[in-house]
Amino acid sequence: MAATLHDVNESSPAEETVCPLDISVIIPVYNEEENLGLLYREMKPVLERLGKNYEVIFVDDGSMDGSFGVLSALNKADARCKVIRFRRNFGQTAAMSAGFAHARGAVIITMDADLQNDPGDIPALLEKIDEGYDVVSGWRLRRKDKFFTRKLPSMCANWLISRITGVKLHDYGCTLKAYRSEVARNIDLYGEMHRFIPALASWMGISVAEIPVNHHSRKHGKSKYGLSRTMRVFLDLITVKFLLSYSTKPLQMFGSVGVMASILGFSIAAYLSCDKIFRGHPLANRPMLFLAILMILVGIQFITMGLLGEMMARIYHDGQKKPIYVIKEVLG
Repeated sequence: MAATLHDVNESSPAEETVCPLDISVIIPVYNEEENLGLLYREMKPVLERLGKNYEVIFVDDGSMDGSFGVLSALNKADARCKVIRFRRNFGQTAAMSAGFAHARGAVIITMDADLQNDPGDIPALLEKIDEGYDVVSGWRLRRKDKFFTRKLPSMCANWLISRITGVKLHDYGCTLKAYRSEVARNIDLYGEMHRFIPALASWMGISVAEIPVNHHSRKHGKSKYGLSRTMRVFLDLITVKFLLSYSTKPLQMFGSVGVMASILGFSIAAYLSCDKIFRGHPLANRPMLFLAILMILVGIQFITMGLLGEMMARIYHDGQKKPIYVIKEVLG
């Protein structure tokens, strides 16, 4: 069994890249049984009118309803419909990563399976890619979601992400995006980082565009999003900022904090020493002495963390990377 899993995870993507296509559409799926047939019937004529070679990759992220049965039927009816099935629920980021690894298209389009994204917007995304952009992001200008639980937190998050990463988008959370394949395949995704792909790719010097897209209210199934994701997104944002600015030079971040703490500690210690020598004031009962010692120790610890981070960065960039998902089977 271990050999089989290894073959599915490692060999299949390499084999798929032998026959490139024009477009790959990646759709993460988690308990969307009622939406999948409708989505494919809406999307198929849109893709066929483009006159390009395409594939649609559904990634079943451990669905517990009848989603896989619907996807199996789609695969049997249309060879251009590929299905990747996870052994359990690994999350949307892992589903995106699996889709990127197996995609053969020169342009990769991602979208949700809940019918809230409109397949009719795909040609507009491709037109923008043809203008020379590397990433084109959808902007749900007239979003059909609840204001206080979905829209307001999203507006705050988009403002914060744009400020911290320097890649200004109105709607990071919109899954409907188009990527050139060389951009998508050069990004390692973890946590909830699928929403940060434009920011993560910015280190490559990519060009990003944003266009308004349609958004529909959910008609079937239950939303997988909520306020509980806010904290995870915020923590991943800290990770993204670190990866963009300090992933190859962690000592500059930790070391700078350590140096400032050490300078503060040594300055306090020097003041107390002069006060003791020239004025004869005792040191034993002075809290500032303990603050000086604390600052010096904290400074040494931060500098040591920076050095350890440098070593780990070298190991990370030079070593093997483990996959963040385990595939049960691949159809098509």
